[in-house]
Amino acid sequence: MLSVDDGLILGIETSCDETAAAILKGTAAAGQRVLGHSLLSQIDLHALYGGVVPEIAARAHIDHLDRLILDALKQAGLPSGADGFAALSGVAATTGPGLIGGVIVGSMTGKAIALAAHKPFLAVNHLEGHALSARLEKDVSFPYLLLLMSGGHCQILIVQDVGRYQRLGTTLDDAIGEAFDKTAKMLGLGYPGGPAVEKAALRALARKKDAGHRFPFPRPLVGRPGCDFSFSGLKTAVRQAIEKTAPCSEDDIEDLCASFQQAAADVLADRVKNATRQARETLTDFPQNKALPLVVAGGVAANQTLRTVLEEAAHLYGLTLEAPAPWLCTDNAAMIAWAGWEKLCRGQTDALDTAPRPRWPLDPTQG
Repeated sequence: MLSVDDGLILGIETSCDETAAAILKGTAAAGQRVLGHSLLSQIDLHALYGGVVPEIAARAHIDHLDRLILDALKQAGLPSGADGFAALSGVAATTGPGLIGGVIVGSMTGKAIALAAHKPFLAVNHLEGHALSARLEKDVSFPYLLLLMSGGHCQILIVQDVGRYQRLGTTLDDAIGEAFDKTAKMLGLGYPGGPAVEKAALRALARKKDAGHRFPFPRPLVGRPGCDFSFSGLKTAVRQAIEKTAPCSEDDIEDLCASFQQAAADVLADRVKNATRQARETLTDFPQNKALPLVVAGGVAANQTLRTVLEEAAHLYGLTLEAPAPWLCTDNAAMIAWAGWEKLCRGQTDALDTAPRPRWPLDPTQG
């Protein structure tokens, strides 16, 4: 590993509908590393369409990214322009996976800054940003089990080190975040759907403790071997319940959300149980009497109810739950800067002709 004393990294994130830039101090104490972070959410731009429109997202990145980078520099106490970039140790930008138009905007901007300032360029896998985000706030040691949950991904992996991932399971159809969003859309709760479903479920549970069991939704793959996920059947069951219950009252909508969320949580807990066994069999050098960390990351990991269920599961299966702050679970540039710094410390840099990628699995042996 290289020594990057007090290294400053610029991180750029444009993979979907958040435009973000961050300045991170790599060697600062955990929890004190983010010196500046500027983010623009595009929720209002896409709400009319009920989901992200790629062309609109890419144009918004073009319109706002430069301003956000200058704002992050200012927050960090750095001068704008060339003098600020000269203080950097490297420039990290999401280079995939994601909506390719947005990925091109961010990666090309990062490359231009790196070239002009004569700094190393770090092409960051957006999923690796999520995978390493818990280490930004806390000293989480390798190896650990990772449950990655977002709108486009749901997978569980063993994280051996930076760049070393073994996927144990993935979704066979829909990602869990997509199931949350589609449930919200079917119930008329708007976009983004995940937070809306969580809030409605909390209202139901405050009104009636067993609201999460009113609708007997299926738990796909629960009790079966393996670590894969499936949420398509659960989503279909929600639609059928809505049709059967219609017209739905406010209480009905809240109970549907609580029941859906409970079913999803039960699926996650079951898959973690299987993954724990498989990880223990794989990590033969890891002490059997030591708790293996379980890191939850990605936008859906911001859901507090799911965190509570996973914390209980972790305790039951001899794991310790590590979860980043909610703002670090959703898309952000701080995690991209951190992943870039982790790469830089290991002497890993990328050429300026590194191509943006719409698909980029963490485990290279998996498609």
